[in-house]
Amino acid sequence: MTLLSGTGRATRDEPAAIDRIRSAALKILATRGESGMSLRAVAAAAGVSLGSVQHHFATKANLVQAVDDWALQVVVTAITHPVPDTTPDSVAEIGKRITGMIAANPDIADYLGRALIDGRPVGDMLFDTLLNSGMARWHRRSERGETRPDLDLTWASINALVLALGTLMLRAHIDRNLPEPLLTPPQLERWQASVNSLLREGLFRRGD
Repeated sequence: MTLLSGTGRATRDEPAAIDRIRSAALKILATRGESGMSLRAVAAAAGVSLGSVQHHFATKANLVQAVDDWALQVVVTAITHPVPDTTPDSVAEIGKRITGMIAANPDIADYLGRALIDGRPVGDMLFDTLLNSGMARWHRRSERGETRPDLDLTWASINALVLALGTLMLRAHIDRNLPEPLLTPPQLERWQASVNSLLREGLFRRGD
């Protein structure tokens, strides 16, 4: 049986500690905002020492930036890669990506909703990145003749994005008016079906 040295054990444990710190910081930022987060509070929530947080991230600003980068990467990776032209229903495909990302990362969904409300730079970056991706999709739909000829593609893109991000920002109020929380599978499915129907019937050319 091989025993790890103290150094080896520390090296092995570092990624897990970093993940716990980052996850704890994300949850605190989602509920209290940046002004309500401290390194000491993050350390307590992560179950590590304050020194460990300072060792890995040094400052609060560095930790916030690390969480921002991680959350943005998760969302952008899940949602923005192009939808192939051969996809039979691009609206349903994007809806599945969004609800799948939220179901797998509920804390990130709350975190980004709070960032948008607080007007933090990561919220601006998220909005602009998703809007640019969405506009590209709507232009492709228009080029394929799927949308109404009089459709304002800029506002089609904005409206679709507001339906998604607005739901995250208002989730606490939405939860009060649903039979179970939005992030439960049945409610995510209902939300996706409703949004898909709204986009198709309101923005797409009706079939003959």
